[in-house]
Amino acid sequence: MQRGAKVGIVGGVVAGMLGVAGYGVYNVLDALNSDSSSTSKAGSAKSAGPPKAEEITETAADFLAAWSSGDTAKAASLTDSPQTATAALTGYKDKAHVTAVKATPGTAIGGKVPFGVAATLSFEGKSAPWTYDSALTVIRGASGKPVVQWKAAVVHPKLAEGASLETGTAKQPTLDFTDRHGKVLDPAKYPSLGRFFTQLRSKYAAKASGGTPGVETWIDSADGTVAETLQVIVKGTGSTFPTTLDADIQSAAEKAVLKRSGSAVTALDVNTGGVLAIANNPATGTNLAFAATAAPGSTFKVVTAAALLKAGVTPSTKVQCKAHDNVHQGKMYKNVEKEGNLQATFAWDFANSCNTAFISQVDKVPGNTLQNTAHDVFGLGQDWGIGVSTKKSSIPGGTGDELTSEMIGQGMITASPLDMASVAATAKNGRFHQPRIVAADLIPDRPSISTTPLSSGVKSSLQQMMRQTAQSGTAATAMSGVNGNVGAKTGSAEDGEGQPNGWFLAYRDDVAASAIVQNGGHGGDSAGPIVAAVLKAS
Repeated sequence: MQRGAKVGIVGGVVAGMLGVAGYGVYNVLDALNSDSSSTSKAGSAKSAGPPKAEEITETAADFLAAWSSGDTAKAASLTDSPQTATAALTGYKDKAHVTAVKATPGTAIGGKVPFGVAATLSFEGKSAPWTYDSALTVIRGASGKPVVQWKAAVVHPKLAEGASLETGTAKQPTLDFTDRHGKVLDPAKYPSLGRFFTQLRSKYAAKASGGTPGVETWIDSADGTVAETLQVIVKGTGSTFPTTLDADIQSAAEKAVLKRSGSAVTALDVNTGGVLAIANNPATGTNLAFAATAAPGSTFKVVTAAALLKAGVTPSTKVQCKAHDNVHQGKMYKNVEKEGNLQATFAWDFANSCNTAFISQVDKVPGNTLQNTAHDVFGLGQDWGIGVSTKKSSIPGGTGDELTSEMIGQGMITASPLDMASVAATAKNGRFHQPRIVAADLIPDRPSISTTPLSSGVKSSLQQMMRQTAQSGTAATAMSGVNGNVGAKTGSAEDGEGQPNGWFLAYRDDVAASAIVQNGGHGGDSAGPIVAAVLKAS
């Protein structure tokens, strides 16, 4: 039956039964929307509510067994979308060239069942094993039976809706990416780099001399582009392609984020803007390191402090830190770190992250002063063109409560660890250096960004306060053991319900880094150890 016809019949039934009790209407509608197999026993009672534990386990096992045996029709019939599932599972065999698969269920957690896949990929006489983990969810279907809730990610966890798997001759020749010292970076060793190598290869393979494509399995995005290479069956021949990354710092970053879920870190060379490390946990999840759109919290006070220092505030200026305060009858603010200090200096306020002290200085940054400082000095709010996909930060500016909120990194401000690592790098160097992951002259249409350097006085004062923060302020615990010329700033930022996001930025000599931990709470406790581990490896 065509969808339009079915909808028409349902509409007619409803229209003709407006005087009938809701129970009768429910049963007619339910019968029309149920699988034909579920209507063989007219009038039979249907199960309701979430599936029971034994139903979840049995349904998952039956689906995975059918998939493993190659019975696509049976496997698809055990889902809530048989037609879509049939197409996906057929493509798994025919387009991805999976000739054998064994899916083994794990222990269910609620309705979610994790499972492991051990498959064999075969293409033109060449074969390779392929293993990965995925998960499925069992729900109560329209017929009352438990079914697998169909999603593209059931087939492979990295599949987005509309994407598919493909195995064949790669669309670009092999490229071996090297770090800034010429060391080859194996994506198997550095899992966070996989997505970026795919982008770099797609963009720059034509600029590398020589090379032949290999046989690979990849994700075809809905738009037909290669989203990510998942498996290499036959390695092609190619040439090396240099990046700005550093293998040792990258290794430390990969290990550091594993300690906190929903975390990400970016490290930069303060003198060139070169990206030294990028890591996300999970490595294949959202690219928080380059594309987070979250309020950076008190780490943004580095920018605010630069604006206030330029306006005449000094580290020794007396700026009271009240437990609670508002300005101009606006929003009431409180402090996360300290209750208050009415004898505080601005350096103390910065080191101890006093919100009320910062908002009390709002009249010193009138109009678009704060927004202009972020844009014109720190390069924020602009497309940087680093060589791979990023999301630019946003500092919309404003008046009243929006301005006071932005002074402490809240309000409508959004940023990523890439942005805040660059803020730390600018504070250390004194001048913004546009981040990049490959040589600047290789990046097509890379915008030229002109910024104003920090004055020597502002630079010196800012570094003094960041050093105090690292040595005796809110960042001291995390930065303990990080030697050299150091500076830091902690942050926490509310982002809806749950714990605030934890933020941290710091520099050590010529390396700057920033991290976020979603729902991590205090940045010094959550994101701080990640940044410290990265800096210690530099």
